[in-house]
Amino acid sequence: MHTERVLSVEHFTDHLFAFRTTRDTTFTFESGQFTMIGQQVGGKKVLRAYSMVSPTWADYLEFLSIKVPDGELTSRLQHIQPGDEIIVNKKSTGSLLLDNLEPGRNLYLLATGTGIAPFLSLVQDPEVYERFDHIVLVHTVRRAEELAYRTFLERELPAHEHLGPYAREQLIYLPTVTREAFPRTKRVSELIYSGEVGTEAGLPPLAAEHDRVMICGNPDMVHELRAHFLEEGWPMGTTHGKGQFVIENAFVEK
Repeated sequence: MHTERVLSVEHFTDHLFAFRTTRDTTFTFESGQFTMIGQQVGGKKVLRAYSMVSPTWADYLEFLSIKVPDGELTSRLQHIQPGDEIIVNKKSTGSLLLDNLEPGRNLYLLATGTGIAPFLSLVQDPEVYERFDHIVLVHTVRRAEELAYRTFLERELPAHEHLGPYAREQLIYLPTVTREAFPRTKRVSELIYSGEVGTEAGLPPLAAEHDRVMICGNPDMVHELRAHFLEEGWPMGTTHGKGQFVIENAFVEK
């Protein structure tokens, strides 16, 4: 395990926050992966799986987290301050990898809640833009304030010195809000079933022939869309073979 120091903390809502830590120079990961992080609690290490929000090339690590009042770890994490220590596992893993997908034209990243975390790392990876013509990031939340990184995706990334030209030309961000007025109010699953996701993105209808999909978020949503794509005949990619869509199993309750 590495011991890292908290650099900054940002609270989006009363139950959603993000934080950055130092990054050991020996810690490596691929865009879309996660690791185990935590703290010492009562003499023992309490660890949970967190996807890296930060890009692979950054000299820091960034994580997105919910706040659970009685959670063994998150009840403590939500109070962290710059200078505090976080334990980070030396190993990273996960199935949301470009190498688990067959080549395609467009990449759809389908997320709910904090499931957007691994996709934030992916949209900061130049290789993603080299492999696909368009990257469509769909993020469904209950309330607009929960659209963590909305400003980053709409303003900061397109203005980035190096990634900006890619993001402006190829990244399509589709936020959706289900419990209050918003320009887009349908759930990500509804956009898939109705076929509107392609229309919303200004692209042809979603098709296995030329599109690839990554899914991460609420376990019910992941199970639902996994079943849908399998029923439609889309092969699922894993570390054992490439497919047309992938899910992150680590955050899905069996």
